[in-house]
Amino acid sequence: MKIPSSIKKKKKQRRLSLCNENSYDKNKKVVSRIHERIGNKREDFVQKLSRNIINGYGIICFENLKINHMVRNHIFSKGILDASWNKLVQYTTYKAEEAGRVVVLVDPKNTSQICSKCGKIVVKDISVRTHDCPYCGYKVDRDLNAAINILRLGTQSLSGRTRSSVL
Repeated sequence: MKIPSSIKKKKKQRRLSLCNENSYDKNKKVVSRIHERIGNKREDFVQKLSRNIINGYGIICFENLKINHMVRNHIFSKGILDASWNKLVQYTTYKAEEAGRVVVLVDPKNTSQICSKCGKIVVKDISVRTHDCPYCGYKVDRDLNAAINILRLGTQSLSGRTRSSVL
């Protein structure tokens, strides 16, 4: 069984912090190489994912998130930075231009609060993972509801353009 990079990194960093002056340089090189490999894996993942998105869709809609503000929250920051959200949007945007696709950035305000069926705002805490509309009875996963709203808002913002320039 293969040991995950995060566990290797943790062990090597612990060894680095405990080592003496003689072995410090050698252990520092090992730790930096592990960091480099993890970075390369993230980069490769984002490149491949953005290429798959471009190949699969003509119109791509993303929330225009303020990632710099979001990583200030210590609970979500590690996951956000690990997923490289900003890089994914950047890579998808430049690949879309080359491929003749369209990327739309949508205002994230209330995208997970608005019911995608009836359009009413249903206030919910971030810990609530399902969207259950008391007005129309529509029940769906919160993320799917937000994705439907983002796609709707993105296509609405494209309505000013001609259809031939979008496709």
